[in-house]
Amino acid sequence: MPSLWHAPGMPVPEAVLTTIHRFCEEQTPPEHRQQMRLEATIRGNSVTIAECRPPWDGTSGEWIRQPVAQLRYEPDSGRWSLHWADRNSRWHPYDDLGPTKDVGRILAEVERDPTCIFFG
Repeated sequence: MPSLWHAPGMPVPEAVLTTIHRFCEEQTPPEHRQQMRLEATIRGNSVTIAECRPPWDGTSGEWIRQPVAQLRYEPDSGRWSLHWADRNSRWHPYDDLGPTKDVGRILAEVERDPTCIFFG
């Protein structure tokens, strides 16, 4: 299953989608992909990264998705902003990193997770 879904004609730059896809792949070691993986989905100008795990009871079926981070793209400025989800899956701006044109900075912050807000 691909770790990134993208509808044609979306305003998110293709090169950025490749970077996010690579990030998800790199954060999921091959030996653990049957137990956990990161996936990204796109809706409008937002890319949501989620941690996915198989059903907890061992049955087959759809994997459980837990939102980790959301990157929002502003096409006019070419800037990205980072958001985090609360326990009710509501998104809030991440205050420790302002909007940037460098999506790599945002992904590095998610990976580093200095506030433990993305991965706990």
